[in-house]
Amino acid sequence: MFGTRGRNSCCAWLAGLAIGLATMAAWGDEKKEEPAPKIQMAILLDTSNSMDGLIHQARTQLWKIVNEFTTIKLAGKTPRLEVALYEYGNNGLPQKEGFLRQVVALTTDLDKVSEAMFALRTNGGDEYCGQVISVATKQLAWSGSNKDVKCIFIAGNEPFSQGTVDFRDACKAAAANGITVNTIFCGNYEEGVRTFWQEGARLADGSSMNIDQNRSVVAPPTPQDKELATLGSRLNATYLPYGDVRRREEASRRQAAQDANAAEASAGSMAARTAFKASQLYRNTGWDLVDAVQEGKVKIEDLKEDQLPESLKKMSPEERKAQVAKLSAERANIQAKIAKLDQLRRVYLAEQERKVQATAAAPAASFERAVTESVKAQVNRK
Repeated sequence: MFGTRGRNSCCAWLAGLAIGLATMAAWGDEKKEEPAPKIQMAILLDTSNSMDGLIHQARTQLWKIVNEFTTIKLAGKTPRLEVALYEYGNNGLPQKEGFLRQVVALTTDLDKVSEAMFALRTNGGDEYCGQVISVATKQLAWSGSNKDVKCIFIAGNEPFSQGTVDFRDACKAAAANGITVNTIFCGNYEEGVRTFWQEGARLADGSSMNIDQNRSVVAPPTPQDKELATLGSRLNATYLPYGDVRRREEASRRQAAQDANAAEASAGSMAARTAFKASQLYRNTGWDLVDAVQEGKVKIEDLKEDQLPESLKKMSPEERKAQVAKLSAERANIQAKIAKLDQLRRVYLAEQERKVQATAAAPAASFERAVTESVKAQVNRK
């Protein structure tokens, strides 16, 4: 059908087309946005009778812990933070399941984690560290990427070797899946070593620390606390609950309840929560229309009447878009002010910490210090 010259021209044209398509595909791959890296953290808390102090520290220091992660970068990006919660060593839980339960699976919704922590109650029991580590390793949806930080934090005060699941096997299995196991022994250093808490961390490339779980830890007041509280209230006014009525009401109530819990704990806890809510890590696309529209999860015009926030129902489609855009801009402005105040607050607290550490009577580490220092060390290794 084609002569030699025609066939050569056709082949050349096809080869050029193939090269062009390949170049376009490669260009598209280069432009494709890499997903944000993750920090996945499972917190395993002993909820036996003697652990009321530990639970109190965990729940009142949660916002300070997660707020520290807002300054962390992985591969030049702010990582996505996912937290899970387990309790173990509680006689109120089924013995056949090892006196343990998953309270919250890995989630970015830290309000859910806070709510769950405040609902924990202690009850005497047998603490099976190996078993709860094994369950968390197998049960949670851990990332398969080596770029992500995956860590377990287990805190308690009984021998690490209790139970039918050997802690050595459990820790080695976690490490084989790229998960570090960090141990927090509630007691003195020597006892933690003698009861294998340090050995557990060593086997899973983690850190081992001891804390005084009954120590009262309250962040000192700072000059920024009052203004942060005011800005926090203004920030709350920018939320627009949408979607299923029951779900959005539940989420909105949860947010308000955790604000109240943080405020009751201390001014420092509330300030840390406010700072975290102003960060990229606090996103509520599932129930807040401002976040959902900003991240492209929802189009306002696609929402049914009963899915709209009450304040938007009487507006025209154009007015609804304008109102969401207005609230988004207001939120960004408030968040920027909070971020500046939080930075000043961090400097102030660091100076107060230096003064305390310079004294001979520097207090033992707290739950918050054990977690944040371990995670930062792991991020640095990445």
